Amino acid sequence: MITREAELNKLKSEKSPYLLQHAHNPVDWYPWGEEAFNKARKENKPIFLSIGYSTCHWCHVMAHESFEDEEVAELMNRVFVSIKVDREERPDIDKLYMTVCQMMTGSGGWPLTIIMTPEKKPFFAGTYFPKTTRFGRIGLMDLIKRIEELWKNQRNELLNSADQITFSLQNIDQESPGEKFSDSTLKKAYRQLAVQFDSVNGGFANRPKFPTPHNLIFLLRYWKRTGDDKALKMVQKTLLEMRKGGIYDHIGFGFHRYSTDSVWLVPHFEKMLYDQALIAVAYIEAYQAIKDDLYKKTAREIFSYVLRDMTSIEMGFYSAEDADSEGEEGKFYVWSKKELREILEKEELNLIINNYNIQESGNYLEESSGKKTNNNILHLKKVPDKECQEKIENIRLNLFKIREKRIHPHKDEKILTDWNGLMIAALAKAAIAFQEDKYLDAAKNAANFILSNLRESNNKLLHRYKDGVSEIKGYLTDYAFFIWGLIELYEATFDIYYLKTALELHKIQIEDFWDPKIGGFYLTAKDSEKILTKQKEIYDGAIPSGNSIAMLNLLRLSFITGNYELEEKSDTLNRVFSEKIKANPLAYTQFLVAIDFAIGPSYSLVISGKSEAENTKKFIDQINNEYLPNKVLILRKTEQDVPDIDIFSNFVEFFYEYKDKTTAYVCINKTCKPPTNDLNKTLEYLKPKWK
Repeated sequence: MITREAELNKLKSEKSPYLLQHAHNPVDWYPWGEEAFNKARKENKPIFLSIGYSTCHWCHVMAHESFEDEEVAELMNRVFVSIKVDREERPDIDKLYMTVCQMMTGSGGWPLTIIMTPEKKPFFAGTYFPKTTRFGRIGLMDLIKRIEELWKNQRNELLNSADQITFSLQNIDQESPGEKFSDSTLKKAYRQLAVQFDSVNGGFANRPKFPTPHNLIFLLRYWKRTGDDKALKMVQKTLLEMRKGGIYDHIGFGFHRYSTDSVWLVPHFEKMLYDQALIAVAYIEAYQAIKDDLYKKTAREIFSYVLRDMTSIEMGFYSAEDADSEGEEGKFYVWSKKELREILEKEELNLIINNYNIQESGNYLEESSGKKTNNNILHLKKVPDKECQEKIENIRLNLFKIREKRIHPHKDEKILTDWNGLMIAALAKAAIAFQEDKYLDAAKNAANFILSNLRESNNKLLHRYKDGVSEIKGYLTDYAFFIWGLIELYEATFDIYYLKTALELHKIQIEDFWDPKIGGFYLTAKDSEKILTKQKEIYDGAIPSGNSIAMLNLLRLSFITGNYELEEKSDTLNRVFSEKIKANPLAYTQFLVAIDFAIGPSYSLVISGKSEAENTKKFIDQINNEYLPNKVLILRKTEQDVPDIDIFSNFVEFFYEYKDKTTAYVCINKTCKPPTNDLNKTLEYLKPKWK
């Protein structure tokens, strides 16, 4: 890598770890901004836009191969004005040009390569390019020369193409408003998942395999709704195989990004904060549903990793850890049998070999060469019994200490509001399910960090914090995901502060992001930078869409506060995207989680009692011990003469203790049962009809 101070380019003052990784490139990179576009217009050059993120393996490969190469850089600097964008900082830019890439090529991914006019109109799109042409893939050198020739000699054709692509982009049918959903759409999504389910290895489809936890969360709710054991078995099988596989870090905990094969063995080794949060939610809900201790153990281990390695001194959560160390993907995580032989006693070695499938010649194939290495990815064929687990734990601790001495993968230490919101939600749910204060403390600390450091004086959210600096206007996901976290914190603490804050932010979200003509939330606020077209995200990919989480937030806040206007807004949101979702429900399983809540049965529970009374705590603990995904839980603290009427639209004011005892008020689909002091009667109200 070129590290001469003289080679520093325009990225040198950025905060993004990804941009800073390229600050020493001989390519004359610019950050996204008017300086770059003005230069392109002035010099009459096209724009070379490169989008990636700091823990992206193939972004590193392309950087080492091309962007650090003097020959490539000289050519790029002559032909283009080059711009680097961190997709995690600017999801709006990434989504727009990823849509372009998918339109033009039928696929997408990172690094994302776009060539466009100084007016930001694209005319070429692709992903990774090698330096030189090979195996039918055009090399970057040849591509640049071809673009240079076309820009000189056939510019009008390029400009016309850019105009046509931009027109198509601006006229994509984002919404197809229609009728509201019925449970037939839920059934269709379930059947599609059942067809794709891998009954041997768990998960869906073949390879690569992504965890996609919202598929599992949807299936749990479908099982709860219908009693269909096949839905539950798909969840159980997938969570078990993921936990056993190499996608799970058996030494340091946490999940890698995805599995490159169909058996969860060989992962793409990067670790993302959002994966830890969403996968943890799936394990927590599965534990609540069937009380399998392996799920509880796995969720706890995920949090051990996050609290140990991904938490800043200010108590916010870092974004990601790289797949690579010392220039090799996965080097930090794998073990040779020879190395283990030198570390472990004979009995310990045999235990690890037999349980984690260690082989002398290695236990996996290198993706690039298809050949075996001498290294092993630890994975289980079956879960060890309790006695064996205790022995393995001592060995694990020893291996962890030794692994800590290795050169660690790069850590992306930027703190993103939306991804922190997901982790806050997961931790708060764990605090409820496992009754552990350390998870609640971590969630509260992170929420306080966001509210203290990533909220402007006008109470609007910012997207990114790094090195003491908070920047970038908040996106829809920042509001929706963080509001989700605050709702979970309210139900974990019954502290009205979190509910009030959620409602304040939700008001801003509606004012700044709602489309008043058709409905639905835009990805960017009304006063954000305009980039060719405003976008509404609905697809639930690796991360759920902002509209999907917002839909469930609207419903839960409506049920908690009694504010019918919020439910009306959710009904509009439902209709805006209904036809699109009905056509392919499998792409929108997180949105269908919200639809499941809307269709019901959904439960409103108010526990009326003194907040510190043992009987009140017993009611709350027992209710929380049940798997009731479509419920809201409110504590009417009777030591307060008047509750927060402005929050609850007056309706909890009249929920007194019946016979001066802790009382449960249970409403199902807005039809209320008689108040009861009997905990067993309360639980009976909450049983699904199919049981």
